[in-house]
Order: sequence, then C-alpha cells, then structure tokens
Amino acid sequence: MTDVTINVPRLFAGSKIAIATTAARFIAITSIMASLKSSFGLNNEQVGWIGGAGLWGFPVTMLIFGSLCDSIGMRIVLRLAVLAHLGGAVIMIFANGFAMLFIGSLLLSMGDGLVQAACNPLTVTLYADRKTEMINKLHLWFPGGMVICGLIVFFANKFMADVWQTKLVLVLVPAAIYGVLFRGQVFPASERVQMGVSFSQMFRETFFRPLFLLLLLCMALTSSVELGPNTWLTPVLESAGVPGILVLVWISLLMALLRQLAGPMIQRVTLTGLLLCSALLSGLGLLGLSYTHGLWSSLAAGTIFAAGVAYFWPTMIGATAEWVPKGGSLALALMGGVGMAAVGLIATPMMGKVADGQIHKYLTAAETADCLQQIAEDYPALLSKAQDKRKVDIENALQSARSALDAQLADTESVKPRSIAALRLAIAAAPESAAAQAAGRMLGPAENYGGRIAFRWTALLSVMLVVIFGGLFVKDRVTGGRQRLAIQ
Repeated sequence: MTDVTINVPRLFAGSKIAIATTAARFIAITSIMASLKSSFGLNNEQVGWIGGAGLWGFPVTMLIFGSLCDSIGMRIVLRLAVLAHLGGAVIMIFANGFAMLFIGSLLLSMGDGLVQAACNPLTVTLYADRKTEMINKLHLWFPGGMVICGLIVFFANKFMADVWQTKLVLVLVPAAIYGVLFRGQVFPASERVQMGVSFSQMFRETFFRPLFLLLLLCMALTSSVELGPNTWLTPVLESAGVPGILVLVWISLLMALLRQLAGPMIQRVTLTGLLLCSALLSGLGLLGLSYTHGLWSSLAAGTIFAAGVAYFWPTMIGATAEWVPKGGSLALALMGGVGMAAVGLIATPMMGKVADGQIHKYLTAAETADCLQQIAEDYPALLSKAQDKRKVDIENALQSARSALDAQLADTESVKPRSIAALRLAIAAAPESAAAQAAGRMLGPAENYGGRIAFRWTALLSVMLVVIFGGLFVKDRVTGGRQRLAIQ
C-alpha cells in the first residue's frame, strides 16, 4: 500500500468530524439533562446514570474494538460508529421513559468509543513523527464541536420552543457527514502492524509495564476532572439562573485554541511539565466554580478550569503513543476506555449523588412540607381541567406530593428524597402553576448549591494529579528528560 493510495487530508478531515460528532453527543446529552429530569420526573442520580451511560458505554466498545482494530480494519470500526451514533439518537428521540433514554445514551457512547478506537491509531499512523501534536489537533474538534453545537443550543433555547428531542439532531448531521467522508477510502495498516510488533508483544507492553499502569491511573483521574464537571456544568449553573451553556461554550473555545498550540507548548515545558501545570490549574478552576454565583465569576473560574483541562485527554493519549509505542492500538484503547469508564461509572454518578445529598441539607423540612401542602391543595383543581397526557402527569404529581407530604410530616427533622422527587414531578406537570413556581424557586438554589459542592469534592482529584505529575516532572529534570521512543 503506497502513500498515493491513501488520501491523508481526507482521512484526517473525516476523523476530525467524527470527533466533533462525539462533542455533539456530549452537548446534546448535557443540554437535555434538566429537561429529562422535569419531563420524566427523574432524580439527580437517574439523570447522572443517563449522562454516565453516555460515557461508560465508550470504554466497552473502545476496549473491544481498539484491540481488534488491527485485525478487522479501521474502515469496519468506523462504519459501526456511524450506525451507533444514528441509532442511539433515534432511540432517545422516541424514548418513553428512563430505560429507553439509558439505552439510547449508551448506544451513542458506544459510537464515541468506536470513533476513538479507530481515529487515535489512525492519526498516530498518519503522523508518526508528530504524534502528540497531531492527537491534540485531532481532539481540538471535541471542544470545537462543543462550541458550535453549544451556540446552536443556546440560540435554539432563546428563539424556539423547548423540545428536547430536537437537540439530538445535532448528532445525526455530523455522523452522516463523517460517514460520507470515510466512504470508499483506503485506510493504512496501524503503526504496530507496519513495524511487525506481534500481539503478544503489544499485550506485554500494556499489562506488564509499570509506566503504562501509572498512565492508566492518571488517565482515570484526568478524565474525571475534565468530563465529570463538564457533564454537570450546564444544569448546575442554570439552576441559579446563569446561562450554563454559554460558560460551557467559553470553556470549550479556550480548550480548542489551546490544543491548536500544543506543539509549541510541549517544546517549551515538556510533556510532564504541561501535565503538571494542567493539574494545578484544573484544581483551582474547580474550586473557583464551586464558589461562583453569577455569569462573570463563572466565566472567570471557567477560564482557569479550561486552561487546566485543555491538554489532559489528548496529551495523555499522545504520551502513551510516544512512551509506550509497542502497546499499539491496545494501549491507546485502554487509555481511552479506562478514562471514560472512570467518568461514566464513578465520577458522573457520584457527583449526582453528592449533589442530591447536599440538596437535602440545604432545604428545611418545614418549607418543603409547606410547598408539598400547596401542591396537594392546588393540583386537584388543575386535574379537573386537564386532558390526555397532562391529566396523567398532574395526577401522578398529585399522588406523589400527597405521599411525600405524609412521610415529611411524620419526620420533621430532615427532607426526604421522595419529597425532592415529588417537587420535580409537580414542576414538570404544571410549570405555570403558582405551586410549581414556588417549588422551582425553592429547588433552584438548592440544586445549584449541591452541584457546587460536587465541584469542590472533584477538585481533590487534581491534588492527586499534582503529586503524580510533580513526581514525574522532577524525575525528568533529574535524569535529563524523558526520551521519545520509537518502534524498532
């Protein structure tokens, strides 16, 4: 296979659009989380599982197809990615409850994993002499895609009816585009295959090399610091009246610009120095976000956070490709898979759980009982006038409020989780009612407080990263720097 038969610019362009599709999926899921909570009466933990499903399905496919990518070919993997992105979006659009929402989100994330399983080794192979730089330029299309899609969502919210299903169209369009770009193209064999490294050698380099195992741990921590808070950023800030999607767009724009400058940055401060600075800034940014109350303070804290997390994901992938080259596509797949598994199975659900726990502490039992009492008194009149689905929703909200009120009056010391769920159902069923608006005014600050405390806890992971990357940086300074390895 010669270079003439391989259209490098088109393959890289398709890879960038594929990465942008994963960003579109991320924006679509994060922008509808609040709507899903109100439309289906979900609690924060359930919404966290839906957001998490959009992350942990990623490692399943990435681990499986990343290790098989050399055998079945990048073309097949990317065809499956297109099908997963299109199918997942359609399932969520027609979902009737938590189960279908979860399955659709899971399928979408599997599409993300398939994209990463193929596009990372493809880029490393196409640009073997500039691995980390080009991986950063590939992955700038994740925050770049979030900027584009985030602005679309922002203006759609301003000028269109709030129909959450329409936001999933953001995934359908780029998925179709990258499918067309890859169609009929010749793909190169991976770098490992070209250099004759056996599967057993690749296996040993991944599972039995201490440096790679340390990189895996760091990947779990860096991805949790980056993607966990980003998943919750929009709903947390919007609960306080701050346009969270604009803050997310600003963070994403900065990340895209910084990744474009990855080459000069790495030459100036080295890989380990760049990762150490990133850990410090990400922790400070999260701490700042946990204390913000308005748009400008959120933008300031978000700027520091963006500068911190911009280089985490692509630089960890690039460092693995340079320091553990014989690990091949398996090493890259394990890095991405472990990173996303940590976010989907641990970071995102745990942030939701922390937020729910803080909500109960923020509210008082007395004001919660008063709000439930108002719902129990006002909603029978609304029920008598309602029809079809609205009638069912109001009836469910009324029954939930009465049940929660009985439990709340029996224990006046603390706010019960079922009380929070009942308030959310009431808001979703009749948002225009005085009782629902009172519930919203009470829940909004509590939701914001819980989310900000979750940011504060997540900042502790940055402290761990400072210790690890600081140790690697000092070692490199003492030994004269870490050498870029190549397959012999």
